[in-house]
Amino acid sequence: MGIIYQLAEKLEMSELTVKKYLANAPNKYKVYKIPKRTYGFRIIAQPAKELKKFQRAFLDVFDLPVHNSALAYRKSISIKDNAILHCKNAYLLKMDLENFFNSITPDLFWKEWNKTLKILPRTEAQWLELLLFWRPSKKRNGKLILSIGAPSSPHISNFCLFNFDIIMSTKCEALGITYSRYADDLTFSTNKKNILFTIPKFVDSILTASFDGKLTINKNKTVFSSKAHNRHVTGITITNDGNISIGREKKRIIKHLVHNYKIGTLPPEEIDYLKGLLAFSGHIDPTFIDSLKKNIQQRLSKKYI
Repeated sequence: MGIIYQLAEKLEMSELTVKKYLANAPNKYKVYKIPKRTYGFRIIAQPAKELKKFQRAFLDVFDLPVHNSALAYRKSISIKDNAILHCKNAYLLKMDLENFFNSITPDLFWKEWNKTLKILPRTEAQWLELLLFWRPSKKRNGKLILSIGAPSSPHISNFCLFNFDIIMSTKCEALGITYSRYADDLTFSTNKKNILFTIPKFVDSILTASFDGKLTINKNKTVFSSKAHNRHVTGITITNDGNISIGREKKRIIKHLVHNYKIGTLPPEEIDYLKGLLAFSGHIDPTFIDSLKKNIQQRLSKKYI
């Protein structure tokens, strides 16, 4: 069964309707900027509502393989699971893929597809390109790239690194290193001193061999750390006793906001922010929330008993 037929069945449309819609799909995106945490802006290309339906239908129809070491965008798996993988190891290396989603092109996608799945006729491949990729340029033959904002993009990105993840996992297992990838964040940890210093060069060589230089490492974000320094994995603090925590700074902020809430000085617009922090803390660091509750109860007891 062809791509168009399967999409038409899933969407309960005629094949002609599907073809007509996809013909101009790469231009059906709303583009806007959001500031990055450090500097600059991130370009978000949000597909039209109808195009999102088409892209979700693709995800339902096609079961693309994702490696177990890829933890982002997977049901019931979170940044907590990623941090737990590394929390018992003393030495840590973090690396970051540069401009990850927007570096994924149809050529890269098909190269990985042909390694893993049945090769599609060119006409079929073209329909998938129109469905899954965004055209930043208004030119009819402008370059297609994966967008940040499409519901299909996270799964496509994980699939495109499937073979890379296999190579990295196999190499790291042989060296006694734990490897995981959370979207564009590569994390390596071990209890073997100095062995992580061999990894960046290996990663660069595999990226070059696999993707012809289209995917590269952001050298400014490569970080080595150990128990002698603060260790963080996908925003979660690793403590020296091998546990995970939200970190001292977040705890300080939460205590400050809770105090202001109790005395009635917390602005209404910050209450939802506090709720979000408490929910995040309860998921990552439940012992801190328990101690916070206990402290509040003790203070109330002293005040009213």
